[in-house]
Amino acid sequence: MTKRRTKSSTKVSAPALAEVESVLGHHFARPELLELALTHRSYVYDLEGHDPRNPEATDPGTLASLADPGRDNEQLEFVGDAVLGLLVAESLCRRFPGSREGELTRMRASVVSRKHLGEVGKRLEIGNWLRLGRTLEANDGRNNAVIFSNAVEAVIAALYLDGGIEVARRFVEEAVVENAAPRLAESLVRGDRFSGAVGDHKSALQEYLQGAGMGQPRYRLLKESGPAHRLVFRVEVRADGMDEALAEAEGPSKKEAQKEAARLAFEKLQKKDAAGAGR
Repeated sequence: MTKRRTKSSTKVSAPALAEVESVLGHHFARPELLELALTHRSYVYDLEGHDPRNPEATDPGTLASLADPGRDNEQLEFVGDAVLGLLVAESLCRRFPGSREGELTRMRASVVSRKHLGEVGKRLEIGNWLRLGRTLEANDGRNNAVIFSNAVEAVIAALYLDGGIEVARRFVEEAVVENAAPRLAESLVRGDRFSGAVGDHKSALQEYLQGAGMGQPRYRLLKESGPAHRLVFRVEVRADGMDEALAEAEGPSKKEAQKEAARLAFEKLQKKDAAGAGR
């Protein structure tokens, strides 16, 4: 694939949008949806003159306008996450008709994971068209896998809202599922259960707790810290009815923090089981 020229973090030009449309395989009737999908929150902060290093210097009226959720791609990311989950679930049931619910759950978790979506964004070179703030731009934001994965979800939402479910389905099949299907099939043949290649620790923890009669895992946000362009989220995970948390963890997004907390909790429970079996 020929390397495309990296775009600056100014307004996405019409030729650039046409280039993205070509990569996505869809001409937008509402190109503003695509432009919004490519707009990171840090860009809006810079556009309004907000200095993340000195937030007290920002005019209160500006802060109010920054609170408008329709100015960046975060709402689209939320919608895209739901659309992606539905379409991936549908695709996996069609591709692996003999699989049980637990296997399908782990496969879906793998396909919609930040890691895989980040790889999708990198392959599409989505970083070339993102609108980023200056600080994030200077800190290699165009090569950030988390930003890629969020943008991919936002783009899926834009495709869905502009062209309908069939347009979104075609993109998800070709760009997201197709590349993951071979390793998913291979893992099923090997009989993997909680491998890193298939599934994630949230699914593993949920199955463990349910199997042990401990109910569902519950995640709670404890703290949100750091500048707007580099937030850090701290969460805890508990089993139903437990007074103490199984684990706490931090991450660049709530999802990543939850995944890390689940990993720590699952490994803690496995070690406890191993110690009990050795007695």
